[in-house]
Amino acid sequence: MSVTTVLDGLLDPLSRCLDAESARRLIELRVAPPIQERIDTLAERANEGLLTDDERAEYEAFINAADFISILKSKARRHLYTSS
Repeated sequence: MSVTTVLDGLLDPLSRCLDAESARRLIELRVAPPIQERIDTLAERANEGLLTDDERAEYEAFINAADFISILKSKARRHLYTSS
């Protein structure tokens, strides 16, 4: 079973707790510019094979968080679509 499938199953009940306003706000959520700059820097270093162990762990944490947020946003979109 993939991580995405597991997260999907865990987040499905949570998404049913969203009202329309909460779902819209979640969909509009954006990464703060300084954090995005850090992610971009780490991505560039990863592509060049230059990440330290600490940077790799940090980058993986960002990727995992982005996956989590993406799944939750998808569920929020579905909630808005099915409730309208």
